[in-house]
Amino acid sequence: MTAANSLYEINHRAITVLCRELGIANTLRFIRQFSTGQGDYTQEREALHEGKTIDSIMAEIRQMRKEKR
Repeated sequence: MTAANSLYEINHRAITVLCRELGIANTLRFIRQFSTGQGDYTQEREALHEGKTIDSIMAEIRQMRKEKR
């Protein structure tokens, strides 16, 4: 039976393997999906879209696309 590795050792080995197999950029993308972030997304989303309708949001999107061209 092997001795249990510390959490640091396990994380270090896992990240080393991921970097070798996926590359640094894809390893970071993979790890980022497990971060919890911060703030209250629901509250922020409601404040961002307060008073807007689907039609007004779609109009904004069309305008941004038009300006981008």
